[in-house]
Amino acid sequence: MMELGAELDEKFAGLVKNCMVSGSIDQGLYIKYDVKRGLRDSDGRGVLTGLTEVSDVVAMEEDGAGIRTPIDGKLYFQGYDVEKMINGNKKKRFLFEEATYLLLFGELPGAEELESFIKILGSLRELSGHFVRDVIMKSPPENLMNALQKCIVLLYSYDENPDDVSVPNVLRQSLQLIAKMPMMAVYSYYAYRHFQLNKTLVVRPPKKELSTAENILYMLRKDRQYTELEACVLDIALVLHAEHGGGNNSTFTNHVVTSSGTDTYSAVAASMASLKGPKHGGANLKVMQMFADLKANCADYADEGKLAEYLQKILDREAFDRAGLIYGMGHAVYTNSDPREVMLKKYAYRLAQEKGMEEEFRLYDTVERIAAKLIAQKRHLFKPICANVDFYSGLVYTMLDIPMELFTPIFAIARISGWSAHRLEELVNRGKIIRPAYKYVGVHKDYHEISER
Repeated sequence: MMELGAELDEKFAGLVKNCMVSGSIDQGLYIKYDVKRGLRDSDGRGVLTGLTEVSDVVAMEEDGAGIRTPIDGKLYFQGYDVEKMINGNKKKRFLFEEATYLLLFGELPGAEELESFIKILGSLRELSGHFVRDVIMKSPPENLMNALQKCIVLLYSYDENPDDVSVPNVLRQSLQLIAKMPMMAVYSYYAYRHFQLNKTLVVRPPKKELSTAENILYMLRKDRQYTELEACVLDIALVLHAEHGGGNNSTFTNHVVTSSGTDTYSAVAASMASLKGPKHGGANLKVMQMFADLKANCADYADEGKLAEYLQKILDREAFDRAGLIYGMGHAVYTNSDPREVMLKKYAYRLAQEKGMEEEFRLYDTVERIAAKLIAQKRHLFKPICANVDFYSGLVYTMLDIPMELFTPIFAIARISGWSAHRLEELVNRGKIIRPAYKYVGVHKDYHEISER
């Protein structure tokens, strides 16, 4: 809060009160005018606002009579089942680059196409010393999502043709962003540690021949060492976070901003602003904070009865942040299961075994099971409640020794592939500027001179 002095502080408090009164709308009007709040129908389904071929998020099946039944969730990239892509990777290749190629170009690459694509990304990974010094190292914010936004916006100044929105130029910009995001995120963390926490400043450049997942671990670790399983699990996490339909908040933001005709850096920065929010990409941080609070305040969390009591207090707004939410549980689309969570949970268990953290994994597994039942009871739901991908992603990153400050930036490193694919799709199809309607429900007033007010 800004400090204005006692008299002006009182005046400012009055302005806040006026703002609250002015901004308040009769909630009944939303029902009267059938407003699709959150762009959702009354049953929670998203309002159809566009078409896409980039990915498909499936949670229901519909019969000939139009009756919809929940099914185990499925996620498709350009028509390909992501679960089958991951399980079918018999040669244990790193898949994030392959998934990125698929999202951008619509088909899985052949061996030569993939090799060429990986070389292109590798050649684009470097950041100039001027950019690192003049952008990343100056005034690093505590929240690294803001640091990444700053980097993305200022890349505009380093681009010789930033405002060209032709498909070839936007593809070039997209590939550069996909390649450079890991460095911008990790270097921003270096700067934060040095200038905010007074730690030694060490900047480790990436290796062109390494995958995105390998490079993140390579740059973050002092000894630059990581196990095959560690790199594999991070790679899977990147694939699962790379894309999730055109309707998620940050991707829809990208469509909206792109439709205005603006430049790539502005569109991606807008998506970053959306992803930062705790209701979207920042959710895994809330999960980790919730578990820390659980351990501090639940007398015996090994006792399922005590654990259920604590979780009930969260739902009753008596514990943690008093929001009444068990973070990581529930999803806007999935009901039976989130396929990303199902896959990531398997790899989280393997990693827990390697790290000797089976007990921690069992705690998460137990909370997931109990929370689903408690939420259904609390909300009088007849459909199942599933954990979403955020429930285990923070645990995975913790086991990988990735600092908490980088949790949401890791999400962004992955999702830039999906944002790029959707931005290109919006440009190729030359859609209209996106402009939904807002109904005015205030009253028209007569104007009076200031002396008469």
